[in-house]
Amino acid sequence: MPNPSSYNLVTKNKSILEILQRVSTIAVSEGSVLLIGETGVGKELFAEYIHRKSNRNHQNLIKISLSSLPTNLIESELFGHVKGAFTGSDHAKKGQFELANKGTIFLDDIDDFPLDLQPKLLRVLESGEITPIGAQKPIPLDIRLITASKLDLSEMIIQGRFRMDLFYRINVFPIIIPPLRDRTDDIPVLVEHYLNYYEPTKEITVVEEALGALMNYSWPGNVRELRNVIQRIALFANGKISLENLPTEIKGDRPLNLFLKACGRCFKNNNLTYEEIMNCVEEHLLENALKRSEDNQSKAARALGLSLSTFRDKVKKHNLDK
Repeated sequence: MPNPSSYNLVTKNKSILEILQRVSTIAVSEGSVLLIGETGVGKELFAEYIHRKSNRNHQNLIKISLSSLPTNLIESELFGHVKGAFTGSDHAKKGQFELANKGTIFLDDIDDFPLDLQPKLLRVLESGEITPIGAQKPIPLDIRLITASKLDLSEMIIQGRFRMDLFYRINVFPIIIPPLRDRTDDIPVLVEHYLNYYEPTKEITVVEEALGALMNYSWPGNVRELRNVIQRIALFANGKISLENLPTEIKGDRPLNLFLKACGRCFKNNNLTYEEIMNCVEEHLLENALKRSEDNQSKAARALGLSLSTFRDKVKKHNLDK
């Protein structure tokens, strides 16, 4: 089954609609586009949208996830190689840039691009030519570049992990895509969209309490996480999705409710200091979250709205990791 996101950009959020209006203008230009947003917000979907709206829409759109490629294979995969260029290269191979010629190439997770290969990428973009590994002559290219980053590239420049000149080359048209938690008005329409996609023959309704839990959840995995959740629960839905059908981390209590229920002793013992009260509440919050998530620290951290690293530090602080 193809990815449902490949067909529609489903939204009623004002910010996303404004971005789409801007993207429609950008798409017909030839400038490089940098999509910026958290993992799962739909950067690949926006890249597809730009390609479809561009004058290159009848040509190839080549998509590469740099984070999924082994570092030692990135150069060969992108730029290609000739036969005998290195040990084991018993045949020539066209790189993804050459395959994208006349069309669009999308480099996802550009923040994972190795620093030592960044000069070669810059040369390709500036010269409009590519030289496969071991080749003597360059190959002319005509491509539209779209990149995506889940990290702040300007901060990576300060840290010496990303070249400033490459950043300026790919950052002609930056587009910031907000996370799902900042556009909760999209959650009902996305839920309906994915229910119709995954179970088109079923009439499935979402009760108000369940929809409220879906809208209150922080969605650290963004639209991708929502899609996967709806696909899973739609399969077993018998005409209705209620609160008990939702995953534990979504239907669980919010942090404020957990705080109030965490530990009665903290609020009854007048002899405790401020620091002792805070430590007591924090410990019981962590214990409660771990219990509700069946000791799954990732789920427990999400339920409390904490990053996994922060959650683990606090668990270690209170000796709960044993």
